Amino acid sequence: MQWGVIGTGLIASVFTEDLRLLPGHEVVAVGSRRQETADAFGERFGVPHRHATYESLAADPDVEAVYVSTPHPGHHAAARLAIDAGQAVLVEKAFTVSAREARDLVAAARARGTFLMEAMWMRFLPHMVRVRELIAEGAVGDVRMVTADHGQWFAKDPAHRLFAPELGGGALLDLGVYVVSLASMVLGRPERITAVSDPAFTGVDAQTVVVLQHEGGRQAVLSSTLEARTPTRATIVGTDGYLELDRVWMAPSGFDLVRRDGADLRYDEPHEGHGLRHEAAEVGRCVAAGLTESPVMPLDETVSIMETMDEVRRQIGLRYPGE
Repeated sequence: MQWGVIGTGLIASVFTEDLRLLPGHEVVAVGSRRQETADAFGERFGVPHRHATYESLAADPDVEAVYVSTPHPGHHAAARLAIDAGQAVLVEKAFTVSAREARDLVAAARARGTFLMEAMWMRFLPHMVRVRELIAEGAVGDVRMVTADHGQWFAKDPAHRLFAPELGGGALLDLGVYVVSLASMVLGRPERITAVSDPAFTGVDAQTVVVLQHEGGRQAVLSSTLEARTPTRATIVGTDGYLELDRVWMAPSGFDLVRRDGADLRYDEPHEGHGLRHEAAEVGRCVAAGLTESPVMPLDETVSIMETMDEVRRQIGLRYPGE
């Protein structure tokens, strides 16, 4: 699959580097808002087609799939360009700023008959695939609770995108989306959402805690913060045992299965690269099979996750410019 990358930031660089480990996939084009940054990215990674506009990249006939890696508020417009051009589209998390934008992208892709997926890369990592298998096999019994945190420390810089309201800053969209997605993966759509938060000096959320209540009394307790480096661990608790995911659980890592009957298990396989190539492989697999969405990261679930995020933002009073 020949990829075009929209955006030239850190995550675009990581994606392009990781794709070198995936046979049959390569980045052949990059799109930026300026020719200088497109050329610099192209020189760094040996990308032959260097576009000064997103529109130009979307029209590139050599591009089969587009990876959207702009700041959050740019996801919707960039993805629409690629969808309208009939390309397969992979949109970096958080998928959009709002559920309204997410629904629009999904409707457009379905009407056009083109592939679309949220780039929630942790869903496709080997250890997370094994986590889903163990849950499906009943290894922990009936799942009752999910706990997860994601916290990093950032210097208080108003120019940094995570503190900038106009760039969709805050802990929730950038870090909290991981914990919400994990809860969705394990427990499905919540029935009730309760959120509390403290703002950063720019007005975005600095630290947010969310409690989700699900069918049958199941619960998720989730936290994200820009103010501290947290353990960044996750636990999936069932009636017969629990899965304890290692530190930085959303990246390639391992986990322990601790069972009530003592039949414990350690998963810790070596992993090469950053891990973003697995989501690209899923795009290639689905497109080759004639699918327009991934069964691992379905579009309806992505919309549901954004609806949960919208409700959290409503409760904590977080609004972005233009909303």
